[in-house]
Amino acid sequence: MNGVFDGYASLFGIADLGKDVVVPGAFRDCLAVRGVGNIRLLWQHDPAEPVGRWLSIEEDRRGLRVRGKLNLAVERARDIHALMRDGGVDGLSIGFRVERARAERPTGLRRLEKLDLWEISIVTFPMLPGARVETVKHAPPHLAETIRQTALRLFS
Repeated sequence: MNGVFDGYASLFGIADLGKDVVVPGAFRDCLAVRGVGNIRLLWQHDPAEPVGRWLSIEEDRRGLRVRGKLNLAVERARDIHALMRDGGVDGLSIGFRVERARAERPTGLRRLEKLDLWEISIVTFPMLPGARVETVKHAPPHLAETIRQTALRLFS
């Protein structure tokens, strides 16, 4: 399926650039209540820039594993898809409201124990550097070649 990508939107136990650390289970309640269909897929956290939908969002041992599908009928999504395929953009970032957290005085870290997740964005610079797109689905080679040949015939 073209426009589909996979990655991690959050990693457990790793401090982000704002000194927040998400703990395992922080998304559990929210995912059970909201479901995947009520969490938005945005570009750069901009609510005016929805670019697709989430196919799956789940916690595993490493973090918040996501699979999304860019809506390639949307111009911005086509641009993002091209950038993702080329490696120009690969960051993921979560938009949430903190429901329960615990501050650690000696380290200055904030442990996020329960979050209300409302969106996950494709971003240029994620707050958690390891939150990245890992794979991007490409058009099958024969389809890409057919499109190229058709374009050459039409515009030559």
